[in-house]
Amino acid sequence: MSVRLRSNSSIVFQCAFHVVWCPKYRRRVLGGRIEERLEQLIRGVVEEKGAWLVALEVMPDHVHLLVKVDPQFGVHKLVKAVKARTLRVLRDEFPSLRSRLPTLWTNSYFVASTGGAPLAAVRAYVGQRKDR
Repeated sequence: MSVRLRSNSSIVFQCAFHVVWCPKYRRRVLGGRIEERLEQLIRGVVEEKGAWLVALEVMPDHVHLLVKVDPQFGVHKLVKAVKARTLRVLRDEFPSLRSRLPTLWTNSYFVASTGGAPLAAVRAYVGQRKDR
């Protein structure tokens, strides 16, 4: 399997992240037309911010996003932008979300890097550097 490297003006990178977040109180509100619109909005923000969408899955009570992000931009900025845009647009377009939730998203989210070396290999490499 070949690894596709990305680059910007100063670095070459391969940074993929698995991100998960959920609506406030883990309410099951992400279905039907809301789900379709949420997917459109996420795709738009990811493209606008210069990231690459690998996979997207919207469940009734949470969202899974697998995305490649320029490390100079940062995954935290991407997640913040996605949650802010979707909060604003979805609450405007679907008034039922305003009446059921004080805010659409929780403040927290889960993120894990993917596609890198196993932690044990990195520890061994760092240990070898220290001995030199």
